[in-house]
Amino acid sequence: MKKVPQISVEEAALKICSGDVLVVGGFGMTGTPIHLLDAIAETNVKDLTMISNNIGEPGLGGGRMLRNGQISKAIGSFFTTNPEVVSAYQSGEIEVDLLPQGNLAEAIRAGGAGLGGFLTPTGVGTSFSDGRKIITNKGKDYIVQPALRADVALIRAWQADTAGNLCYRMTENNFNQAAATAAKLVIVEAETIVPVGQLDPNHIHTPGCFVDYLVQAHTTVEDLGTSASVKGSLKKTNNFRMNMAQAALQELNSGDVVNLGVGIPTLVADLITPESGITLHSENGMLGVGPEPESGGALDYPVNAGKIPVTALSGSSYFDSTTSFAMIRGGHLDAAILGGLQVDEKANLANWAVPGKPLLGIGGAMDLAAGAKKVIVTMMHTDREGNSKVVRDCTLPLTAIGAVTVLITELGKFRFIDGELTLVEVMPGATLEEIYKKTAANYSIDC
Repeated sequence: MKKVPQISVEEAALKICSGDVLVVGGFGMTGTPIHLLDAIAETNVKDLTMISNNIGEPGLGGGRMLRNGQISKAIGSFFTTNPEVVSAYQSGEIEVDLLPQGNLAEAIRAGGAGLGGFLTPTGVGTSFSDGRKIITNKGKDYIVQPALRADVALIRAWQADTAGNLCYRMTENNFNQAAATAAKLVIVEAETIVPVGQLDPNHIHTPGCFVDYLVQAHTTVEDLGTSASVKGSLKKTNNFRMNMAQAALQELNSGDVVNLGVGIPTLVADLITPESGITLHSENGMLGVGPEPESGGALDYPVNAGKIPVTALSGSSYFDSTTSFAMIRGGHLDAAILGGLQVDEKANLANWAVPGKPLLGIGGAMDLAAGAKKVIVTMMHTDREGNSKVVRDCTLPLTAIGAVTVLITELGKFRFIDGELTLVEVMPGATLEEIYKKTAANYSIDC
């Protein structure tokens, strides 16, 4: 059995060269090799391309490298949570290539598997497909997504043995498992490194043949940023929002596997009881999401897609991001409850971008809207200027074409019945007249 060299974090950083392409594990700050990233921030390397879901948080990990001007390009899914990335992009300091989160994960996996790319329905008909090759197979359109591969992979593992076998903990797997396969040189920072034979072969996520160097590094609360504690996860709510969450819950059935988007959809989690028989899915690699803990953070608990620490219900499971999005694209999710910026009378959804505003992330919304069997959208009926968000045609960049099944606002619940937008319920405190005045789309009434 080979023995993988164990080096210091400083020695590892010196293996990065200016101009390198890095693929980095992590989701938010969970499962992120922050010690390796911080060590690189102490060097003079520059002009780096970083492939990762996000670039840390301000001053942490990749966020620290960004402040140093070491990153010239970012390829990822969701950078909005680090406002310094948005500012750097707007000022032209870095180039950004946004991918839907499932496309990003699968592109990394394909690169590690020696494939040139893959076909995906995610993003078809949206601005993401502009300029990309489209192939039609059996009457369905697919985007050709090229694979991603890097010079160096930086990985965070919970346990490693001296042969380089790796085990990930809870939702710390995320992008790490795929990233560990997709580079010429793989450097792993691990919480613990044990002798060969101490890890159960049944529990190995990444075999040692992928790993070139090991670094031992201990994670502290300070390394986890906003996921360090549940204190930062207070939800904004009011009667309107809770009424919408209740209406969304009524659309679910016992036995459903459901993904909840950020914002109003997260309130549904507070309404689900064990008697509901509903299993919550989180796209960063968890099935069986439970409520937030009363205290603690990501050192003790998994996190959900909002980077918020949560509990795990009995029967829960953890997996990597590629498996998670295979569940989504493969039709294994019964429903997705998403937020919205606009929904039109053709069941099109826009919820990821507003031209001219500092939004820099697609996340998993395109995959969820295209892959879930039922798409429930919860949103306020009008924007802050009083303009209707229920429109004849979406004017904002589309998330998915013809995907919406049910639309719930603080004024009404709508279904798409035989392709027609139909008002089926007036929400508490609203009237038919108010809905008529505030709705730009054509709709019929069946309530």
